[in-house]
Amino acid sequence: MPGSQLESNLATVQDLIRAAAKRAGRTGQTNLVAVSKTHGAETIRAALKAGQRRFGENRIQEAKSKWPELRTEFHDIELHLIGPLQTNKVKDVVALFDVIETVDREKLARSLAKEFAAQSRTVRCYVQINTGEEPQKAGVLPGAADDFIQFCRDECQLPITGLMCIPPADEEPSLHFALLKKIADRNGLDKLSMGMSHDFEIAIEFGATEVRIGSAIFGPRQVAT
Repeated sequence: MPGSQLESNLATVQDLIRAAAKRAGRTGQTNLVAVSKTHGAETIRAALKAGQRRFGENRIQEAKSKWPELRTEFHDIELHLIGPLQTNKVKDVVALFDVIETVDREKLARSLAKEFAAQSRTVRCYVQINTGEEPQKAGVLPGAADDFIQFCRDECQLPITGLMCIPPADEEPSLHFALLKKIADRNGLDKLSMGMSHDFEIAIEFGATEVRIGSAIFGPRQVAT
């Protein structure tokens, strides 16, 4: 995709975010996390030159192939892990990412706490909630969310700052966004990562502080580099 088209796409998405926030009477900021998975470093570099600084990646190996070099050119990047995290990848993730949005089980929480200490580095964490209770999808079930958040905070001393969800594709997303907001409110969390290219305007209405948008910016997914 030409850099000019990408810059135009970014501007359009930012305008839509601002308009949705205004319609909802939102006073807090909603940040754009540009989902750059499967897109190469040159495409990402064009987005960086256009001023975008928050990005989301799903796969650790793919992220390792792109972001260390990009960080030498652009020093204010905020990189979010938005895909599942296996415990054997924790060391790499703590070293590379700034936000982990997919904390969802005790073993992972303990591994993160240990690696934070080992690297003397702390990464902001979101708990992923499986709002649709889909068996094939990662995330803590809503009924177990409060206890898990407390476990992460009290036993693991993790910096839990927010929640993330991915609603079922065939259900009304507003129901899931409302549920995530309710769980966040009762646990004193003010960061909500919810909403993607097809439903981010609805997510903003329900309080999203981060929206994860890929195709509306970068176009169709590409073969990972």
